[in-house]
Amino acid sequence: MTKISADALKQLFLDARTQNGFLDKPVSDEQLRELYDIAKMGATSMNTQPMRVIFLRTKEAKQRLAPALSPGNLDKTMAAPVTAIVARDMQFYEYMPEIWHNPAARETFASNAPMAQATAVRNATLQGAYLMIAARAIGLDCGPMSGFDIAKVNAEFFPDGRCQTDFLCNIGYGDTSKLMGRQPRHSFERACTLL
Repeated sequence: MTKISADALKQLFLDARTQNGFLDKPVSDEQLRELYDIAKMGATSMNTQPMRVIFLRTKEAKQRLAPALSPGNLDKTMAAPVTAIVARDMQFYEYMPEIWHNPAARETFASNAPMAQATAVRNATLQGAYLMIAARAIGLDCGPMSGFDIAKVNAEFFPDGRCQTDFLCNIGYGDTSKLMGRQPRHSFERACTLL
């Protein structure tokens, strides 16, 4: 492994911003496939891969989401080219025989609901972060959100209860005129401990 370029670091992290507005420029299905195909390669414990994503691309799909959004997130979500519902499959372990070298892993999770739930929550959220980094890597901007009614989103998009929403993320080409000022980050000394 070698260190990535300064330009790549800027695009993925240092200059990347949470977007509050998007340009009227479409995101193609091919771009969404590409960002998923990159994101899916990120590590998850025991290769569980519990993230499931619904990409809302049409006005009709966004209207289904609208009743669940907080007022501050409504307009920007309706204007974004794509809104991803990042969710977790609570029965991800059904696929373990296909994706993990030891087929007995399925029963390990199936027989231990607390372990399965914790694994789904942790790893789907991790995959959601990979999804955002992948979007930035292919030149898209992201606006992740938690200001919405999760129960309403789950009822509308995951009525069988198998999947549960984690967060929403608008995806497209950011409108820099709608950016807020960069907020401070914790110092290494505050956030980290060396033992």
